[in-house]
Amino acid sequence: MSAIHEPGLMGDTAWVLLAKAAGAVAGSAVSLAYMLPKGKQEAAIRFAVGIICGLVFGGAAGVKIAEELAIDGNLGRAELMLMGSAAASVAAWSALGIFNRFTERMKTMPLPELIPEPQERKIRDEG
Repeated sequence: MSAIHEPGLMGDTAWVLLAKAAGAVAGSAVSLAYMLPKGKQEAAIRFAVGIICGLVFGGAAGVKIAEELAIDGNLGRAELMLMGSAAASVAAWSALGIFNRFTERMKTMPLPELIPEPQERKIRDEG
């Protein structure tokens, strides 16, 4: 038995929190790698959003993914948290990143006319 799993050294709750944090950081790093930020501020915001979403939604995401893949009986709590936090972190930035890029493109595009201008009616002289 390794010293890491000795009773009293680190409880199960601590392992779960550590796994959740590691998954959130890993998911944030992956999201920065596959869709490069435009600057330091965007990178910092994306990293923070990924970590927060990974920590908050990691547990639920891990359980749902494990249920969908039918592997929930084969994984421990820490593994579920690690997997869920990484997935939630990547998904958070994917949704926000796509929305951000979409809105940036919309700023430069002309808006279509929502209300058409009244057309002049041609009056024909019958005579």
